[in-house]
Amino acid sequence: MRMLKLSVNLGERSYPISIASNVLSHVDEFEQIIANKRIVIVTNDVVAPLYLSTLIERLRNTDPLTYILPDGEQHKSLESFEKVNRFLLENNCGRDTLLIALGGGVIGDLTGFVAACYQRGVPFIQVPTTLLSQVDSSVGGKTAVNHPLGKNMIGAFYQPQAVFIDTNSLNTLPQREFAAGIAEVIKYGLIYDIEFFRYIEQNAQQLKELSSNHIEYIIERCCSIKAEIVAQDEKEAGLRALLNLGHTFGHAIEAQMGYGVWLHGEAVATGMVLACQLSAQRGYINESDVERVISLLEVFNLPVKAPAEMTCEQFISHMQKDKKNKQGVIRFILPSSFGRCELVEDVTHTELSELFTLHGR
Repeated sequence: MRMLKLSVNLGERSYPISIASNVLSHVDEFEQIIANKRIVIVTNDVVAPLYLSTLIERLRNTDPLTYILPDGEQHKSLESFEKVNRFLLENNCGRDTLLIALGGGVIGDLTGFVAACYQRGVPFIQVPTTLLSQVDSSVGGKTAVNHPLGKNMIGAFYQPQAVFIDTNSLNTLPQREFAAGIAEVIKYGLIYDIEFFRYIEQNAQQLKELSSNHIEYIIERCCSIKAEIVAQDEKEAGLRALLNLGHTFGHAIEAQMGYGVWLHGEAVATGMVLACQLSAQRGYINESDVERVISLLEVFNLPVKAPAEMTCEQFISHMQKDKKNKQGVIRFILPSSFGRCELVEDVTHTELSELFTLHGR
């Protein structure tokens, strides 16, 4: 059994990332973290039948509590946040409580936000079960819920105690969810490591077939890049903003279309295409670079065109609420060259109108 171990280096808040098949059976840190804690597992009604009993068996000496939410992005909400807090209060959970987020990005973000707030902060660990959460959202301490007026608008930076990534969980992941995770994988190549982008291009078929060596490598590489960036810029003052490539456009799509109608990774895929096309308009990258990104996304059946029913004005309205904005200026992450990105503050409405004209808006 191959065990991959990384660390997010944040001084006294540093924590390990462990990657393996059946990972919880092979890591000593798990026993240390749960010792003398009251355990509460937060999961959803899709993940619970698949993995909850295995986790409870691993926790057999702790008598854990479990709260099961409905599946779906629409449940990453203040209402769900309140329900989980109420459950903790009704069960007299104190500051010795440890929350375990067992699920994808929705469960991880929501559970982390509850942990950040409940009794002014209790520890939590991430056990991500989707590719998107394994390569991105479980690492870095961004926790949040959505609001009808904006994605991830209510939350906190709050780091987990550890991240345990079980690659076996991808065997039960629907193909659409897997592809959504690949969008975030491709993002890492575009912002930080063009050789990694080439690796995805060259090994796309093996990834689609869930080749264990290839899957382990992309998870390790994405977590390594994110850990390196978070260690330098935990609260997104500068460098970490680059991780939002495609997200300014993508979050607008999610908010306008309704959370869960487009998966987050699908919206990010289209958002990356829009960002690359805007970059090409400005002469930063070539049209051939844009086509290369589109071609790779299409290999995984990801959407590359903005929703037909969404107007330029609707995009701009949502993007004006983006968390990267300053003094009312929409700030975009754009490729400055193929494999490198930068934060751009001077995009005009005229440029955006030209961009959306390409998409028939």
